[in-house]
Amino acid sequence: MTYPSQNNGLYKKLIIISYVFSVAVFILVGLMRQVKINLGFDFSFLPPYHAVFNTLVSVFLILAFIYIKKGDYIMHKRMIFGALVFSALFLLCYVLYHFTTQETTYCGEYTTLYFFLLISHIILAGLSLPFILITFSRGITYHIALHKKMARWVFPIWLYVAVTGPLCYLMLKPCYG
Repeated sequence: MTYPSQNNGLYKKLIIISYVFSVAVFILVGLMRQVKINLGFDFSFLPPYHAVFNTLVSVFLILAFIYIKKGDYIMHKRMIFGALVFSALFLLCYVLYHFTTQETTYCGEYTTLYFFLLISHIILAGLSLPFILITFSRGITYHIALHKKMARWVFPIWLYVAVTGPLCYLMLKPCYG
C-alpha cells in the first residue's frame, strides 16, 4: 500500500500538543487527590462508567491490532480513533469523579494483588500517555516506520492499562458506599 506523503509540520505541532497535554493531565491527576470541589452534584455513580470505557478501549485496541495484522489500515485507524475517544471519555469522567468524590478504601481479601494491579496500572497509565499520543501523531502524519517502531511496545502497555482498570474496579466494587 502506498501512503500519502508525511506531514512534518502537523507532526511537529502534534508532538508539542502531546507533551503539553500530558503535563496538564499529570498536574490535574496530582491535584485531584488533594483538592475536592463541590459542584452541587453527586458524581459517585461514575466508577462503573470508568470500567466500561476502559473495557471499550481494550476492545478497540484488540480490533486495531487484528486489522493492522490483516493489512486493513483504514479499519486500524478507525479502531485507534475509537480507543482514543473512549480513553478521553474515561479521563474526563475519572478526573471529574476524583475532584468531586472522596477516595474509596480497598476492603477486600486480595490486598497484595489489588495494590499490585492498581499501582502498576497508575504508573503505566501516567508513563504511557505521552507515548500513546506520540505514536498516534506518527501514524496520523504517515511517519509509518517511526509509528511501527513505537507501537510495538506502546500497544501492550496501553492494553495492560485498559484491562487492569476494570479489574481494579471489580475488586474495589464491594467497597463503595
